[in-house]
Amino acid sequence: MASELRESQLQENGVHEAVAARLADRAGRYTGARRDLIEALAVAGRPLTVDEIVVRAPRQRPSSVYRNLAVFEAEGVVRRLAGLGDLARFELTEALVGHHHHLACEVCGAMTDVHLPHTLEHQLEQALAELAGSEGFTLSAHVLDAVGVCRSCSESGPAGRPATTPPRDR
Repeated sequence: MASELRESQLQENGVHEAVAARLADRAGRYTGARRDLIEALAVAGRPLTVDEIVVRAPRQRPSSVYRNLAVFEAEGVVRRLAGLGDLARFELTEALVGHHHHLACEVCGAMTDVHLPHTLEHQLEQALAELAGSEGFTLSAHVLDAVGVCRSCSESGPAGRPATTPPRDR
């Protein structure tokens, strides 16, 4: 039932149709396997690592996930994010899911999508345009990742570190 609900939401948003149209020109068919990957990314609500994608799309082999993510990235369907750890994370591009920002945990590396209220987004755009202009730069877009400690990590130990992890020297 939950997967049927998610599928209907993706259909309403036109995500599957938009991906199929982008792939039709050069990258080939929008197969069931590719559809499963897009659905896993779309319903996650946050950028995912390849391992997380494999868990959410269990019929996929990791090698197929990597190959399809490369195709999606080349066709402007998926965006690769540099995570705070060694793992890259992937999400659907803003052209498909809309403009948003991320909260990134510096302890566990988790990333969460967040949407700013319209007024605050407008103020941010103005401030960035002003800053860019003062440097002779023309701003076309912005990406904002706010870094801190997630609720889970802050509840698990002192100073936002998991209780089992010794503090790091800085």
